[in-house]
Amino acid sequence: MTAIPAVTLNDGVTIPQLGFGVFQVPGAETQAAVSTALEAGYRSIDTASAYGNEDGVGRAIAASGLLRDDLFVTTKLWISDFGRTPTRDALRRSLDALGLDQVDLYLIHWPAPATDAYLQTWETLQELRAEKLTRSIGVSNFLPEHLDRVAALGGAAPSVNQIELHPALQNRETVAANTAHGIVTEAWSPLAQGAVLGAGPVVAAAREHGVTPAQVVLRWHLQQGRVVIPKSVTPARIAANLDVFGFDLTPTELAAIDALEDDGRTGPHPASFNG
Repeated sequence: MTAIPAVTLNDGVTIPQLGFGVFQVPGAETQAAVSTALEAGYRSIDTASAYGNEDGVGRAIAASGLLRDDLFVTTKLWISDFGRTPTRDALRRSLDALGLDQVDLYLIHWPAPATDAYLQTWETLQELRAEKLTRSIGVSNFLPEHLDRVAALGGAAPSVNQIELHPALQNRETVAANTAHGIVTEAWSPLAQGAVLGAGPVVAAAREHGVTPAQVVLRWHLQQGRVVIPKSVTPARIAANLDVFGFDLTPTELAAIDALEDDGRTGPHPASFNG
């Protein structure tokens, strides 16, 4: 079985650097997809209340026979549940759907910056962590100004900021802000839903190393220290996305992929939204 490296978060919790995402996986297909991922060797599963498939994740976990301590489970709070009591109720619903007493990482899914509700909600997440309903807490889709406002509260910093990130959209300012705050960057849509797989530097590196373009892009993320959560419902792709630890991209190859966003050679990337 593939040994997946772990990343240590700012609260001391460790997260597998490569996990399995279920964004846009239909509820009816989620259990089978997650079961396939767990059988392939994934040990980190990322879902969200807004995805409508937490129960499928829970069924796959229950059927896997794996020890709870061997799994890392992430879910997310949607904006309609912002506020102290609604946030608590939402996590309880997520735990019930997942069949768990505790998640490993609980994220605010979106800042909804038209109000300051995410700030009070962040304080509530700190309470939930203290009550051991989640081991770690973080955010998703937060921009630098949102991170600054959370930091100004003076409490715990988010452990993770999960953002859309791939060669066509590298979100450099947010990545820099994450680093400045000691926050790990986690990439959703790390393969740009396939839009970057035909880019010249990606294809060239795939040929050089005898791997697929998707494996090259995932390796690009991993070598830069990011956590990634690729998604697929195809068993062969699920397995291939995990098989990315047997080669290293050269500094020249990494730099060529880094430059894709700047020179526009990737073509259009999908107008997607994580949730």
